[in-house]
Amino acid sequence: MHLLSRLLLIALVGLELIVTIAATWVYVSASGRELAPDDVPPHSTALVLGSLVDDGVPGDYVRGRLDTAIDLYRSGHVTRIINSGNGSAEAGNEPAVMRDYLQAHGVPAAAIVDDPDGMDTDDSCARARSVYGLDRAVIVTQDFHLPRAIALCRRHGIDAVGVAARCDCPTVTVVRNHFRELFLARPRALVPSVSSE
Repeated sequence: MHLLSRLLLIALVGLELIVTIAATWVYVSASGRELAPDDVPPHSTALVLGSLVDDGVPGDYVRGRLDTAIDLYRSGHVTRIINSGNGSAEAGNEPAVMRDYLQAHGVPAAAIVDDPDGMDTDDSCARARSVYGLDRAVIVTQDFHLPRAIALCRRHGIDAVGVAARCDCPTVTVVRNHFRELFLARPRALVPSVSSE
């Protein structure tokens, strides 16, 4: 076997091992913690994770998360909503757009908290604990993202459960996000980010 072939084989085995370890960690951490909306404890705090916005309008993914959070608020399962996302002008200020959408759909301003420094899921979880004092939270995001979000929040000391958000999203982006989650996001999550420690 040529040296290049051996190196390629070693790299593939290493990649498979990392992906398997990451998937196992996420599975074990999130097992039994994905709830139906009706099973969410009353008066919970929802942590809604940001995503792309465009010219003041929530994109498909974040709109689905917000609609799910609105349903939880209206049913009394959630009484506070923390919007965590990228608050920079370049990103369109995700939390501000999220707040506007929630308020336009009847959630009072006093029930909404904006975290403009949730640059990624790990940051959002770390800040939910260290800045906003959460020790319990209901994470709201799509199903492909939810187990990793639960695992990361638990790593930061939050007793996290989650509800899968609806998503009227293009099939191609859903497939892409499942692959990204499995091969990139979960392996990266094995290493705590320096900024969140």
